[in-house]
Amino acid sequence: MRKATLFAGLIAGFSTFAFNAAQAVEIEYWQYVFDTRVKAMDQLIAEFQKANPDITVKQVTFPYADYQTRVIAANMSGNAPDVMQLFYGWLDKFAAGGILQPLPKDAFPAEKIEKDFFPIVSAMKRDGEYYGLPTAVRSLALFYNKKLFTEAGLDPNNPPKTLDEFVDAAQKIAKHDNAGNITVAGSTLDMGGQDHQWWREVLIRQFGGEPYTDNDSKVAYNNEAGLKALEFYTSLQMEKKIGQAGFMDEGQAAFRAGKAGMTIDGTFRLGSFRTIKDFEWGVTELPANAEGVRSNYASYFANGISAKSSGEKLEAAKKFLTYITSPEAMDIWLKTVGELPALRSAALTDENLKDPIYGPFLKGLEYAQTTLFKDEQAQRQNAIDMVNRVLLEGQSVKESLEQAAEAEQEIIDAAQP
Repeated sequence: MRKATLFAGLIAGFSTFAFNAAQAVEIEYWQYVFDTRVKAMDQLIAEFQKANPDITVKQVTFPYADYQTRVIAANMSGNAPDVMQLFYGWLDKFAAGGILQPLPKDAFPAEKIEKDFFPIVSAMKRDGEYYGLPTAVRSLALFYNKKLFTEAGLDPNNPPKTLDEFVDAAQKIAKHDNAGNITVAGSTLDMGGQDHQWWREVLIRQFGGEPYTDNDSKVAYNNEAGLKALEFYTSLQMEKKIGQAGFMDEGQAAFRAGKAGMTIDGTFRLGSFRTIKDFEWGVTELPANAEGVRSNYASYFANGISAKSSGEKLEAAKKFLTYITSPEAMDIWLKTVGELPALRSAALTDENLKDPIYGPFLKGLEYAQTTLFKDEQAQRQNAIDMVNRVLLEGQSVKESLEQAAEAEQEIIDAAQP
C-alpha cells in the first residue's frame, strides 16, 4: 500500500513537472551595449523571473553602431526578439519596417499611459496607437569639475547660470601648450555626443528661432537665429579657444580623465561618472541666455514588442514590458543607470527634486523639447558634418548652415512614409 502511494506521488509529481515544463516560455530582450544599462536589465530580469518562474528572459546585446542593423536583419530572417529597446527617434523606421506591433490595449490602455507618463511619451504614438514605453527619460545638464573650478579661481559651488558665465568660466579653465593645442578643455566640444542636441533644441531657441516646423517635418533653422547659434558654437573653438573637437576622442572621456572643466551630457552618464575618484563633480541646469531663456532636450529609449511575437510569447512579452515600466523597475534603473523614471509619480518625488544631481535634470524636463526625428541617425550625422565643415575644412558658417539645412530637408522628405 505504501509503495502504491509512493508511486502515485511520483506520478503526480512528474505530471506537475511536465505541466510546468509545458507552460514554461522563453523570450528574448535586446538592447545595445552600455555597461550600466546591461547591469540594470540583468537585475530587472532576475527580479521578474522570481515573480514569474514560468518565464525565462534572455538578454541579448549588440554594440550601438550595429544595433539597428541587427534588429532589422533579425526581423527579416524571422528571428526577431520578443521585446526590444529602441530610441524614440527610430520609431517610424521600425514601424514602417514591420518590426514592431502596436502595444496591446488590454495591457497598455492609451488613457492610462497619457495619465501616468511624462508627456514626451507621445513621441511613441502613431495614428492613435502606442508602439513602446520607456523605463526612463533623460534630459541634459552641465557637468562641471569642482577641482578645476577651484584651480582656476572660480567658486566650485557657483557654476555658470548664463551662456556668458559659461564662456567666461571655460576660458579661465582652459590650458594650452606652446603650440596652442588644448591640454585642458574649459568645456568639451563634441557634436557626436550631445552637442548636436544642445545646438538644435537649445541654442537655436535661445537665439530666437526654432529648429523645425510642421510637426518637425520642415527645417526652419536656415535663418538669423540658426546662424547666430552656429556662430556661437563654432566660436567656442575658433575664437574663444575653450575646447577642441576630437580632444581625447570623446567629451565624456576628457571629463572623466579630469581634462575638461565642463561637459554637456545626459542623465545616462551618471552611472559611469559616479566611478570617478580623482575629483568631485557637480551638475547644474544648462546655461540660460542673457534674457533668462532656457531650453533643454529630452529623450528616451523605449521598449517595444516585436511584430512577430504571438501566442504565449506575446503574453510573456506583455508581462515583461509591464514590469520593466513599473515604479519598482524605474527605481532600480535610476540607481544603476542614473536615468530619470518615466512615470511622473516615480520621478517627481521630494527626494529626487531636492537631490543636487537629479534635481537639475528634472528641472530641465519642465522646459525640454523632444525632436521628432524622421531619420535620427542621418539627421545627427548631418549636424556633425555641418560643424566639421567649419572647424576642419574652413567653410564659412553661413554656407555650411545652408548646406546642412538643404541636406536635412532631403533626409526628412526621403524618410516620410
